[in-house]
Amino acid sequence: MDLSAEINKLKKEKDALILAHYYQIDEVQDIADYVGDSYYLSELAKNSSNKTIVFCGVKFMAESAKILSPEKRIILPNPTAGCPMADMADAEKLTELKKAHPAAAVVCYINSNTDVKALCDVCVTSSSAVDIIKNIPNKEIIFLPDKNLGEFIAEKFPDKTFYLWEGHCITHVKVKKENILAAEELKPNAKILVHPECEKEIRDIADFIGSTGEIIKYTQTSSSDEFIIVTESGVLHEMKKRSPHKHFYVPGVTMTCVNMKKTTLHDIYHSLKNGDNEIIIDEDIRKKAYKSLENMHILSKKGS
Repeated sequence: MDLSAEINKLKKEKDALILAHYYQIDEVQDIADYVGDSYYLSELAKNSSNKTIVFCGVKFMAESAKILSPEKRIILPNPTAGCPMADMADAEKLTELKKAHPAAAVVCYINSNTDVKALCDVCVTSSSAVDIIKNIPNKEIIFLPDKNLGEFIAEKFPDKTFYLWEGHCITHVKVKKENILAAEELKPNAKILVHPECEKEIRDIADFIGSTGEIIKYTQTSSSDEFIIVTESGVLHEMKKRSPHKHFYVPGVTMTCVNMKKTTLHDIYHSLKNGDNEIIIDEDIRKKAYKSLENMHILSKKGS
């Protein structure tokens, strides 16, 4: 069976849109209608006229799409694809932390589960976080779940006090400084591009720090033609598409998110065919979580 042909056939029959994150396996990216960062894809889902969205990513991403588009059927092809970092944030403990710091604005990374988003004032992406926090008047910020991204942001706001959650991305903390330096020794002209989910010792030696989308764009527009890519390896597929004449290297460690790599063409085919693995969210929780995403839009545009 030609899975790609069958998926395209089912997609038309079911009025479905297939979205894939940059970290998905190559063949899933290739079958998707759109490939991008998690929130960009959720926005596409919201603005699409399609009734069914097949979200090839991890659970919090599909949940974000459902929060924004409750009237649509959002399908996560592989229901076991979760995010360990998102699961490190606990709603009960966050409630206690909020009581301990009542003057603090509660800011969550979009890589958070719905029950956590529902307790937060605003949600941010790695590319929008600095601009949003700039527009928050509070002098105290609770930031979760990623401590490394929180540290990166806090460095830019010495006038604010940050309370950082002890969470991290298990993929981005795999890489160590010696891995980068060894790659740099082999490729001394290569620019070091780093995601802010990496630890400080990695960020400190970067030529550029940015979100997945920003890193991809940097490789496309830079005059350099060699890059050491310090984020999940799935981005190389898009980079090579956009800049086939350039060269991309990864540090000597496997920066692969096992959860992002779980989704297969078989999963997409079966979920489309059977309508399985639909995301269901309690409406009261969804409405509260929606507020944090709505405030992300409001605060990212304020003063711009």
